[in-house]
Amino acid sequence: MRLRLNDGQGPGRRAIRARTGAGLAHGVGAHGVRAYVVRAYVVGAYVVGLAAAALPFATAWAQGAYPDHPIKLIVPFAPGGTSDVVARLVASSLSEALGQTVFIENKGGAGSILGTDAGAKADPRGYFLVLTNGAAITTGPLLGQKVSYRPIDDFTHMVMIGTFANGLVVRSDHPAKTFKEFVTLAQNANGTYNYGSAGVGSAGFLTGELLKQKANLKMTHVPYKGTGAAINDLLGGQLDAIFNNPGVAAAQAKSGKVRILAVSGAKRLPDMPDVPTMDEAVPGAIGEAWFGISGPAGMPPAVVTKLVTTIQTVMATPELKARLIEQGLTPTALGPAEFSRFLKEEDAKWAPVIKAAGIKLE
Repeated sequence: MRLRLNDGQGPGRRAIRARTGAGLAHGVGAHGVRAYVVRAYVVGAYVVGLAAAALPFATAWAQGAYPDHPIKLIVPFAPGGTSDVVARLVASSLSEALGQTVFIENKGGAGSILGTDAGAKADPRGYFLVLTNGAAITTGPLLGQKVSYRPIDDFTHMVMIGTFANGLVVRSDHPAKTFKEFVTLAQNANGTYNYGSAGVGSAGFLTGELLKQKANLKMTHVPYKGTGAAINDLLGGQLDAIFNNPGVAAAQAKSGKVRILAVSGAKRLPDMPDVPTMDEAVPGAIGEAWFGISGPAGMPPAVVTKLVTTIQTVMATPELKARLIEQGLTPTALGPAEFSRFLKEEDAKWAPVIKAAGIKLE
């Protein structure tokens, strides 16, 4: 709000002239005119001063203390899967720590592209977040997946929650009793070995192609729409191996139907300490899926700092860490700088693998 006496031609000055002229006409002297003008300026200055004093309070009221209403976390997958469970575990802990509800909106489709796109185009004030993953940010675009966003520049990548290893799973009656034996048998099979995954572009598929290149294997990939049918074909003898979630495979291993020969992570899993990594026998054979929490580009720095600090704090609690590990996740809680460096490393790692394999999504 501003009150200004204009410089000679404005309505304020004309009004004063009219009033002072009228005053002179009624016998008011020059002293009265000056007093009238002074009072007008004093009143104007007083009002301007009130407006200036109220501005910080109005701004604070408009901005509020973040967060002052619920936050939406977009999960670009259907409800019920591992990604959905992980997101809900983190959201529940965040809700308690922030004092505001963090609720899930499942927006699956196009291999997680649709929900991720919605996250990139959301309002950047901190009330719309998205669960990002490799298929939408790194490997998907490398495979030729069409996206309408820039995987790095159109997001504020805040915290990488963690990674998922795949397990190399065979039937219990497979002649290979160890991962090293499997590699040797596959190398001498003259291309007759095959393996199944959840589909072209999935983490299991890419891990299989990486293993083939690192160990000089000739194996045929058999894609499935999910791992359920792949498991059935493995047990039925149509497949030599599959890459699957180690947690799911562990339940089947307990029943004696399958064996987990190795995991594809950088380290052995804490709940499977006796299962080696592929990297131990084939250096560089590390293939992991990952999840992170991101927001649209242009988020306020103070909001980003609060979210990053809070997410990392809740992920450090023993309760949440244990629940995430139960889902097969290796918690990392990497902050923005490390997260960004990880994404660049993923691009550099998978680009030559995809090129060498000649893979393109249709």
